[in-house]
Amino acid sequence: MLLFDQFVNVVFRISAHFACSKPPVAVTVFFGANDAALSGRTSERQHVPVAEYKDNLRSIARHLKECSATTLVVLVTPPPIDEEGRMEYARTVYGEKAMKVSERTNETTGVYAESCVEVAKELGVPSINLWSKMQETKGWQKKFLSDGLHLTEDGNAVVYNEVVKVFNEAGLHASEMPFDFPHHSEIDGKNPEKAFRLQCS
Repeated sequence: MLLFDQFVNVVFRISAHFACSKPPVAVTVFFGANDAALSGRTSERQHVPVAEYKDNLRSIARHLKECSATTLVVLVTPPPIDEEGRMEYARTVYGEKAMKVSERTNETTGVYAESCVEVAKELGVPSINLWSKMQETKGWQKKFLSDGLHLTEDGNAVVYNEVVKVFNEAGLHASEMPFDFPHHSEIDGKNPEKAFRLQCS
């Protein structure tokens, strides 16, 4: 798939620096929401068959571990889908031209989430099951999703808290971890490259 090939190209370009610089302490791999779009519906160009999705996750995680055995790799499942929320959003944006059926279902996304967890177990790396975690909260549809798919501030807070939890369990502490990129306050809008050069030197 083109998008995956483009992503792998980026991963290879970044990881090429592992050998000559300090590797990242941890990497989160967060895919599946787009992959789980249904074939034959409005977002089918994003669809990736579940077997291919699993192979992609394996390739990414294995490559990262090959580049640096000490890097913590965490697989994150897609969040749940609020199908009615997707329909409401489409009607708001497109009116009468809106899709008549959701381009994603929560059931199908759950299959991708389960597959992500399976790959993590297979490779011996930790995973975060957002699909299950978010649905433990009453009213998760509106609390965690802005349009049935994308995360709200509360939804992002769940992701943050779950990632920090996994980091802590691995003996890492977010507040003490180095930044891979400069803090936004250090970036000069007139000369943004300078902060990146200093950070990466």
